[in-house]
Amino acid sequence: MSDSAETSGRLIQYLRDASKILVFTGAGVSTGSGIPDFRGPGGVWERRQPVYYKDFMSSESARVEHWDYKLEGWPAFRDASPNPTHLAIVSLEKAEKLLMVITQNIDGLHSKAGISADHLVELHGTNGMVECQSCRKRSEPEPHFKYFLVNRKAPRCECGGFLKPATISFGQNLCADDLTRADGAARQADLVLALGSSLSVHPAAGIPMLAARRGIPYGVINRGPTDHDGASVVSLRIEGDVAEVFPQAVQAALTNA
Repeated sequence: MSDSAETSGRLIQYLRDASKILVFTGAGVSTGSGIPDFRGPGGVWERRQPVYYKDFMSSESARVEHWDYKLEGWPAFRDASPNPTHLAIVSLEKAEKLLMVITQNIDGLHSKAGISADHLVELHGTNGMVECQSCRKRSEPEPHFKYFLVNRKAPRCECGGFLKPATISFGQNLCADDLTRADGAARQADLVLALGSSLSVHPAAGIPMLAARRGIPYGVINRGPTDHDGASVVSLRIEGDVAEVFPQAVQAALTNA
């Protein structure tokens, strides 16, 4: 048996045996949906300085700059569709094997694919909604982007509060409820899988490690190195494109379950 066949077989067996799977996803899960790499060479992050949350809240020019930055990426997020990896995770939920998806991604594709809110934690927020920073009311983004495009003014809520795409900005705290739910899932899971993440952004990257340190199987699938490579708690490390590995393994595990 080849090494690749052996590792695929182990992944299938892990999926087959588990009933409370924690799936942790990063940017490598979304590249198959055409989401651009904003951090990579020539990406938005290379061309622009990030707007910090305190500046957004205190400066109109900073709010305009942030909305302009978000407008640049909005069409890609709006038009993106879930890919086979997202749909494979949905299959695990339908098979009642999924405990939680914890994602670093802000593209909203897990929701679009059909993952229920009860089984999803979007740690860094979502571009799929706009949130008032005062009353916390959420609304669809498209009307607000159209308003900004025409008026070049940062939109405001009907309550008078500042509207912002519902993502976590630099200097903004992660949602305490999301962290609590993620921690709870890490303490209940019987299998943890990290898909398409370099596992270098904290505190998010500590969540699969928290689960793995309980002694449950921990599989990492990523193209390129991760910060968890070589860790003693990693049970299975597969180098490659998640989309070429994970959906097939899920199908095989559920077919033969």
